[in-house]
Amino acid sequence: MSPLPVIDPEGIRSLRALNPGDHDEFLREIVGIFLEDMPRRLTELDSSLATGDAAKFSRAAHSIKGSSGNLGAMALREVAGKLEQHSQKEGLGDVAQLLNELKVQFELATAELKKLLET
Repeated sequence: MSPLPVIDPEGIRSLRALNPGDHDEFLREIVGIFLEDMPRRLTELDSSLATGDAAKFSRAAHSIKGSSGNLGAMALREVAGKLEQHSQKEGLGDVAQLLNELKVQFELATAELKKLLET
């Protein structure tokens, strides 16, 4: 398990600061886009792993790394970065455990983001 926070409060504060006084509408929009896009990215990871397409796998991991970092999902970002780096340097062998960890971190981030928007 990562020592990084599931969701970094500072990242959320920074997003809220971009549109102060909008009652979290901007944050809700960004989170909605993230939650809608992530299943597609996870499918890309699974399908590119199945076909052995390391370049596509790496691009999907990079995309997850960026979008999760933008939302302050630091543990998810860290795992995505490891997947990206591993796939670029060593190919797709031995990524299953990291891929599973990425999916766990996504579920944790999803729960935290949804909880955050309920308040």
